[in-house]
Amino acid sequence: MLHTMIMAGGGGTRFWPRSRSARPKQFLSFEGDRTLLQATFDRSEALVPPERFWVITSKAHRDQAIEQLPAVAANRIVGEPTGRDTAACIGLGAALIAREDPNATMVVMPADHAIEPVGEFHRALKAAEQLVDENPEALLTFGIPPAYPAIGYGYIQRGTHIAQRQGVNSFEVLKFREKPSAEVAEQYIASGEYYWNSGIFVWKVKTILAELKRLKPGIFESVSRIADAWGTPNQQAVFAEEYSHVEKISIDFAVMENAKKVLVLQAPYQWDDVGSWLALERRNPQDKHGNTVRGLHTGINTSACVIVSDAEHLIATIGVSNLLIIQDGNATLIADRRDEATVKEIVEKLKKTPGLERYL
Repeated sequence: MLHTMIMAGGGGTRFWPRSRSARPKQFLSFEGDRTLLQATFDRSEALVPPERFWVITSKAHRDQAIEQLPAVAANRIVGEPTGRDTAACIGLGAALIAREDPNATMVVMPADHAIEPVGEFHRALKAAEQLVDENPEALLTFGIPPAYPAIGYGYIQRGTHIAQRQGVNSFEVLKFREKPSAEVAEQYIASGEYYWNSGIFVWKVKTILAELKRLKPGIFESVSRIADAWGTPNQQAVFAEEYSHVEKISIDFAVMENAKKVLVLQAPYQWDDVGSWLALERRNPQDKHGNTVRGLHTGINTSACVIVSDAEHLIATIGVSNLLIIQDGNATLIADRRDEATVKEIVEKLKKTPGLERYL
């Protein structure tokens, strides 16, 4: 059976000041009424019932996740005592699912992606499930045909064509590539051999656990001990102890780059990782001057800006262009749009500056 695991533990620091430590971006709505977490749940609920969902978030945000996903039983919403990156998170999810269904197929989805149309995602997920059934020893990831030479995403180089299922093509993975320079990204696009790495995975739980055991035995042993203690009086003590020393590493570095067999499915849907404020520009219309405005704004000689404010807070601009101007509550960010990735460094500076922690 197909089970879903949602990773909802990120800090969303590049969306400061709207995304704060008390309420990071996955618990916020950037389009419509549903938050990013809720939209991720909605996306696969038609194929996977709520009783086969797991959500892994931080301990500090578990109550928010429970509140936002009432259809998911509270005991299936897990609060990590500390963030240990995606290898431990995914390993834990796989170990917990394997307790209930050792032969399960598992889809792993980050909580902060925008995917449309949903019907095409369903088609891709059905194709992925079929491919994993046919190739139970394989780890499958979704690759996004690149729309432009992005330098903020990792890339996947595809190899031999494997199969077409549900009208969706799949290939062997030749290599995972880290975030490239602009020149290298241009080369990737020109070759036609590369996809953006979406960080969405489908595999048999026994396969990902076997690969963790082979490549990262320490992580495997820790998540196995946690799963063995799950539902017992020792659950929280074992969880806290094991997570305090488990290796902090991504699933790509820990497993995917050295796994025995990895396939990439060419995603037929539109995808955005909603990673920074410029995502609003990609997903919303612009005014006649190229500004993306979410809130109250009036301006003179203002162009190519992303402007966000609270409902009752007016932002007025004169003679500016190519800026991020983001107001939320008691904080305002003004930045050159080319420095969008540097917003997280502001958050780090706030952490280290006495008296400014309250703005985190």
